[in-house]
Amino acid sequence: MRLAALPDFSIFSHYLGRLCPVAYRFISVMAKVSFNNSQRVFYPSLKREVDAYFAGNGLKKTGNWALYSKALVLFPLALGIYFFFLFGAYSALAGVGLSVLLGLTLVSIAFNVMHDACHGSYSSRKWVNDLMSHTMNALGSNSFIWKVKHNVVHHTYTNVDGIDDDIAKSPVLRLCPTQEWKPAHRFQHVYMFGVYALSTILWLFLTDWIKYFKRKVVVTEMKMSPWDHTVFWAGKLLYVLFYAVIPILFVGWLPWLVGFLIIHIVMGTTLAVVFQLAHVVEKTEFEAAGEEAKVLDREWAVHELRTTANFATGSKWISWFVGGLNYQVEHHLFPRISHVHYPALSRIVRAHCARYDIPYHTYPTMLEAIASHIRVMKALGKKEARLEEGRIAA
Repeated sequence: MRLAALPDFSIFSHYLGRLCPVAYRFISVMAKVSFNNSQRVFYPSLKREVDAYFAGNGLKKTGNWALYSKALVLFPLALGIYFFFLFGAYSALAGVGLSVLLGLTLVSIAFNVMHDACHGSYSSRKWVNDLMSHTMNALGSNSFIWKVKHNVVHHTYTNVDGIDDDIAKSPVLRLCPTQEWKPAHRFQHVYMFGVYALSTILWLFLTDWIKYFKRKVVVTEMKMSPWDHTVFWAGKLLYVLFYAVIPILFVGWLPWLVGFLIIHIVMGTTLAVVFQLAHVVEKTEFEAAGEEAKVLDREWAVHELRTTANFATGSKWISWFVGGLNYQVEHHLFPRISHVHYPALSRIVRAHCARYDIPYHTYPTMLEAIASHIRVMKALGKKEARLEEGRIAA
């Protein structure tokens, strides 16, 4: 067993250590995939230009009031709806509407606050990032597990089947041609949204527990400190207390159950769709890990560009709501930079990609990206689907 399978390129040891120091100390990656960074030219050049942008404009790479103002809107809104549920008077129809609104508010907190904080980009102060990262626990999951599965594994081995947990949904969904085909997959482009709707409920009741007791994210082992164990159990217990026990005592079990399910259906569907549009669309590529060691003939940054796509970057409303996760290209290249800077960085990244003749994937609207995702899932539902030079062919 070896640490992080990335000893030959300093960018990753620096990246992992700074990106998620807690997870870096307590994980080991058993993957046999690495990148050819011996002639890395694109990313150093891009990074110099991005650094020059921040230095020239006197900006910090972390969040600013454009981000903090979102927290000042979203947190009071979530708390206000929660307490109104407990103490207010409202009709059943209003309760349904408020449940939808609370689900959207909580998922926007996940996109804007939790996501930036877990990446260490919400604030320049570590304690603030640590505090805000615990909003993941308040949403029913666990910040430590998220940092390992998302920050370390997904951001390093994006769309690499056998390592990336984000595409490890087999046998329910087939998200890469190298995954085993099942007859039900012929209809996955229809039922996938039902699966997506269960995403956060599964975090709460199943997938987090599997990872916790196996101490593993796909093939990436994780070792949790006593504090990590304490936070895991306390977070789960407090979630049950505030999202189940207290509401049931105030409103009864049936109204609670209906509201609870609506909230999670909204959260799960929104989270899953936004993240799937970044990687499981027609323009992006896939790789697969095998039993033998595999070196991809590209530097890591180029791999991220080939496996990631933007969507609806012209929509200020979508950008606000999803916390800049429609700028996934910029996010994967610079996860330690807050999403509030991605619109400006996108111009630099796009120009650099053109200069080095590297694809820059983007979809003009969210609907176009969703349509592309549906077509990909339909193609993957065919038994004969295969990878040809990283692309899905059927």
